[in-house]
Amino acid sequence: MNIKRIITAPFVLTIAALVVVFSGCQRVDPMMPNNEMPQLAIDEEISIGVVVALTGRHAEPYGFPMLRGFELAQEEINNLGGVNLSFITVDDQSTPDGAKAAVQDLVDQGVPAIVGLAISTHLKEAAPIAQANKVIAFSSVSSAAGLSGIGDFIFRTSLATNISIPSGLMVLQEKLGYEKVALIYDEIDVYSTNSNEVLRAALQVNEIEILTEETFQTGDTDFSAQLTNIMDMAPDALFISALSQEIAGIIAETSDVGFPDSIHVIAPDLNTHEVQKAGDAAEGAIAFIGWSNISDAPGNRAFVRNYRAKYGIEPKPWSAQSYATLHVLANAIKMAQSTDSTAIRDALAQTTDYPTILGRLGDFSFDPNGDALYDQILMVVKDGKLQFFE
Repeated sequence: MNIKRIITAPFVLTIAALVVVFSGCQRVDPMMPNNEMPQLAIDEEISIGVVVALTGRHAEPYGFPMLRGFELAQEEINNLGGVNLSFITVDDQSTPDGAKAAVQDLVDQGVPAIVGLAISTHLKEAAPIAQANKVIAFSSVSSAAGLSGIGDFIFRTSLATNISIPSGLMVLQEKLGYEKVALIYDEIDVYSTNSNEVLRAALQVNEIEILTEETFQTGDTDFSAQLTNIMDMAPDALFISALSQEIAGIIAETSDVGFPDSIHVIAPDLNTHEVQKAGDAAEGAIAFIGWSNISDAPGNRAFVRNYRAKYGIEPKPWSAQSYATLHVLANAIKMAQSTDSTAIRDALAQTTDYPTILGRLGDFSFDPNGDALYDQILMVVKDGKLQFFE
C-alpha cells in the first residue's frame, strides 16, 4: 500500500520518518459496490451522533469548544450541498461511564457514525461498544497511542502520541540541547500515562537522562511538592503530560515555587486557553501541536474569522479539530454515496491528502490503524501568545 508523503515547511516537524510501511496489508478491504447498501438520496438527512461533555469538569475546556466546531462545520457542509447532516447530541457527563452510556444510546438510535469522545480514557471504554455494533467512532481530540487499534470502525483526528512525541523530541533536542530532564504526569488518566510512557521511551532512545518522574491525580490543584523536588534536581527541561486544567495549574505553579528560566517547560498539547490561565508563568513554555490560529493551512484563516463572527470568542484547538473531523467525515459520506456505516468506514480509510485546517499545511490522511497523519507545529509562548518556534 502507499503511505502518504508528509509535506514539510520551515518550523514544521515531519512525521514521515515515523510511519511504518505495511506491505500487502490493508486495514479494511477496498470498498466495492453493493446493491444491498442503503444509497444516499439527494438532500437526505443523515443523523450523526455527537458525544461531548456538556456537564462536569470537561465541559468548559473540551465539550463546549468541540460542539461549536462541529456546529460551524455542519452549517458549512449543509450549505455546500451534497450531504445534509443532523446531530443527535448526548452529554457524556465528563465520565467514562457517561461516555459508554452515550455511545450505547446512539447505537440504539441507529446512527452510522459518532463524533466527539474527547478524553482518551473515555474512548478506551466506549469505543468497543461502537466497534461491536459496526458504528464509526471518530474521536476529534483523544491521542493516547493504540486506541484506534480497538477496531476498524475507530478513527481519530489528533496525532497519536507515538507519532507526535518522538518527532517533536527530535527537533526540540536539536534546538535546546537538553541532556537531563524531569517528567510529571497524571497517573490515573489514560492519555497522560500513555504520553509519559512514550516520552520516557523516546528520551531513553536518545540517551537523555531522566532525573525523576513525578505523579499526581486528575483534579489535583497543588503541585508544589513535585515541582520543588524537580527544581532541586536542576533539569534542563520539564515535560508535562496532563489534561487541560492540570497543565495550566502546573505551569502557573512553576512561578510560585521559583522555577529558573534555565528549565524549559514543555507541554506537548499546550493551547492558548491554558496559556491564559497560567498567566505570566507560561512565558517561554513550548508545545508541539496539531493546529494553530496563525497557520497557513487551507481555509484556516476563514475558519478563525467565521468562528469569531458566530461565537464572539477565539477558537480553541478542540474546536478546530472537531470542525476538521466533521469535514473529513462528510467527505467520506460523499465518497461512499451511502448511509451504510461500513461503506462510510471504507471511504474514511481511503482518505489521503484531504485539505483541512490542521497542521501547518493541512494535508490529512489516515494510517492503516485509523490514526491521523499530518504535519505538526512547534510553538513557544512569547509575550503571552503562542508563536512559531523559530
